[in-house]
Amino acid sequence: MKQPSRTQDFPIRLSIHAGLTESLLVDFLRLEILRTDRRRAVIGVSGGIDSAVVLALAVRALGSESVLGAVLPYRASHSSGTRDAERVLDLFGVRRVEKDISPMVDAYFSSCPAADRLRRGNKMARERMSILYDLSASERALVLGTSNKTELLLGYGTLHGDLACALNPLGDLYKTQVRQLARHLGLPSRVLRKAPSAGFYPGQTDETEIGFSYSRLDRLLYLLVDLRGPQKVAVRAGFPRKMVRQVTEMIRRSQYKRRMPLIAKVSQRTIGVDFRYPRDWGT
Repeated sequence: MKQPSRTQDFPIRLSIHAGLTESLLVDFLRLEILRTDRRRAVIGVSGGIDSAVVLALAVRALGSESVLGAVLPYRASHSSGTRDAERVLDLFGVRRVEKDISPMVDAYFSSCPAADRLRRGNKMARERMSILYDLSASERALVLGTSNKTELLLGYGTLHGDLACALNPLGDLYKTQVRQLARHLGLPSRVLRKAPSAGFYPGQTDETEIGFSYSRLDRLLYLLVDLRGPQKVAVRAGFPRKMVRQVTEMIRRSQYKRRMPLIAKVSQRTIGVDFRYPRDWGT
């Protein structure tokens, strides 16, 4: 006999109050940046929706004159991605720096031409972040991250690359929620419509590499993570058993990407183990 569905006990609600979310994130950026005695922000602008949303929030928090947008293309992503990034920067009147990372990446891989796409993509992400942090030093600014909750939970990002940042305003918003916020912020329709991509090689898209659409992933992740639903309930809710197992395994295996490096405990109080404060102001 078929078991009754328990999905009514786990309502999947991904809609957000965009205006309230905008206000919370703008306040978050303003407070946390000013708390560090900085007044500026640096953002890597790819032409995609995530970086465009972070740029819009930063401008609202600090003003356009206090935000620097960096366009850092590799030759394969130079044309369309760069044009979209420039449109977004023009829309918000933000200062910009453009640097082609092709010479640096190609020089490195000249000694190992057989390197696969994954290695090359990770190197591109880390090359971009090294430039962003150098710009942050020259600007006395903080680097803002652009990874959303879907990417963070799945481990879909590069350590010390796109996952590196001082502050991340999007880390608690699923991709579909970022889209809702983007529409509210008035981003260009082309940015809203384009397929998410890291721009590592022609035709590369996030959803193709992950294997599932963001709309399905977000519903499943919300059920598993936010509502703490068991895997069997996700299957009853209509998600294929193979997908549920694969996504759960991706979350489990990528935990190391969501935490500071684990320190071996040999003393009485160990950083990250039993010396943990939201702020290290008091000991």
